[in-house]
Amino acid sequence: MFVCPGKSCVKCSRLLAFRQQNEAAFPRYYNAPVPSFGELSAEILIIGLAPGLHGANQTGRPFTNDYAGDVLYPALLKYGLAQGQYKKIKDDGFELLNVRITNAVRCVPPQNKVTGEEVKNCGLYLLDEINNMSHLKVVLTLGAVAHNAFLSVMGCQKSRFKFAHGAVHKLPQRNLLLLNSYHTSRYNINTGVLTFEMFDKIIEKLVSLL
Repeated sequence: MFVCPGKSCVKCSRLLAFRQQNEAAFPRYYNAPVPSFGELSAEILIIGLAPGLHGANQTGRPFTNDYAGDVLYPALLKYGLAQGQYKKIKDDGFELLNVRITNAVRCVPPQNKVTGEEVKNCGLYLLDEINNMSHLKVVLTLGAVAHNAFLSVMGCQKSRFKFAHGAVHKLPQRNLLLLNSYHTSRYNINTGVLTFEMFDKIIEKLVSLL
């Protein structure tokens, strides 16, 4: 059975130091490795980058109270992959349907930037999680970091599966399908790299791949 790393995880010294700094600055925040959201029995896994300082690091749920969640969760609701009302808090009753959401790195990083070592360290948990998702069929990676983190834990040659928004890759391992999207970050939305309409099409495609 998959177990999410808790506060006892001290693998990444930089992230640990930042966590301790945030515990002092924001004592009411979750301030720990953020557990995944959704059931292990889901057929869909969505992988993001890492918790936001005032988002998932505050609430303890991926993409919750973060601008990226304002893009992600309404789209999932629109296409029948969620139910309830997303209120930007962990206990809002919002539920995922056949979807599980996680991050490549589960602790909030300084300046929202992770290192290769941190991705590798957390990859052990990501692989364990994937191995415990016996019904998994489709993986949606939000951004190149999540894309490469997933390929690494699956032992795939990255040059064979290049990241491109909207691209679908068929992996030999477990016959999984991998769908790429730009991350739903505020920066990508503000700069027009990703629009709400573009992301709706990604989720529509995600549903069609099942």
